[in-house]
Amino acid sequence: MTQAAVAGLVALLLTPSPIQISARSRSLQPGEIVVLAIVLPEASDRVRVRAFDRDVLAYPTSDRAWWALVGIDLDVTPGIYPVTVDAGVDATQVHATYDLLVTPRVFRTRRLTVDEAFVTPPASEQGRIDREARLLADVWTAPEAERLWTDAFVRPVPHEANSAFGTRSIFNGKPRNAHGGADFLSPGGTPVHAPNAGRISVARNLYFSGNTVVIDHGLGLFSMLAHLSAIDVREGDRVSAGHIVGRVGATGRVTGPHLHWAVRASGARIDPLSLLALLGTPASQP
Repeated sequence: MTQAAVAGLVALLLTPSPIQISARSRSLQPGEIVVLAIVLPEASDRVRVRAFDRDVLAYPTSDRAWWALVGIDLDVTPGIYPVTVDAGVDATQVHATYDLLVTPRVFRTRRLTVDEAFVTPPASEQGRIDREARLLADVWTAPEAERLWTDAFVRPVPHEANSAFGTRSIFNGKPRNAHGGADFLSPGGTPVHAPNAGRISVARNLYFSGNTVVIDHGLGLFSMLAHLSAIDVREGDRVSAGHIVGRVGATGRVTGPHLHWAVRASGARIDPLSLLALLGTPASQP
């Protein structure tokens, strides 16, 4: 490489990006959500964000400012992960990269005793389980392209979470998937409220999660509310924050009445308490 070429490369590397990026989070660990704030040099209607090999849908908060909710999945290994931002400004394309340093997180282990049929399902139920897995996979990959929420997120029940997100679960002595949500030890029959506005994607009984409601909040953000004793909405309904969608129950793979609340952000499994801490009302924060 010539001296002139080297000088040109150095000048390029030292040139500041026209895009300003900042990040806000409880921590940069698996299971956390990161609010990425993006400020463009000029107004644009085209912003593309990519993180952890996934597209993350962004939304404008003013003429030049955008936000994106980046989820760090609970299985992400520690390391440095680049987040790329591309935007069209004045008929040109501007680009920036922001590095997230994900630090280790230790998850505890819990041992539970449940009906053996929910640990090693009978062969007769495997077809149903596979269909339901495909249903949820299709839901996660086809979110509403627009933001459906405007208000702060709220707790679906007033009680505190009593089971930690990401806990490694051993059912009847057999290791199973990590706990991908937060459990709230609410009495059976307690009304369950929508954490925020959205469209009901799923409102039906599923093998493992029992009576289940999934709310599509838009832009890849979903809430799953599981183990309900009753469902008070139908698929396709639009709900607002605080709308009653069902009642706490003990359906599916459970040891007793409680609410299981799980959150997905662009496919990443996120601790709901992280979402409340960053985008919730003060009364809803843990």
